[in-house]
Amino acid sequence: MSHVLIIEDEPFVAMLIEDVLRAQGACTVDIAASQSEAVDAALAHRPDLITSDVCLADGRGPIAVRTIHDKLGPIPVIFITGTPEECDPCDPEDIILSKPLDHVAIATAFRHFTRQPQ
Repeated sequence: MSHVLIIEDEPFVAMLIEDVLRAQGACTVDIAASQSEAVDAALAHRPDLITSDVCLADGRGPIAVRTIHDKLGPIPVIFITGTPEECDPCDPEDIILSKPLDHVAIATAFRHFTRQPQ
């Protein structure tokens, strides 16, 4: 798994997620702070994995993910959110993690999708 799209409107949170994913083997990362930025970033460089918050300052992560899936096909998703109950639309294959950030849970979810040893 080499390229990850992080959809997160809090810059510090996005950087923490990036640090965890890079430590687990992500080679490149794009960060998008809004629904439209996320779609544009995915179309410019197809991600192998997406992490997404649900509520963004401008838009919603699940809607961005659905749009990306409609345009590019299935891509694994890890939702990392303070509002897991609002994760709609979300596919059953998606992993939903609650904030505050749990570095171990993020790393484990990344390894699940990349099939890396624990």
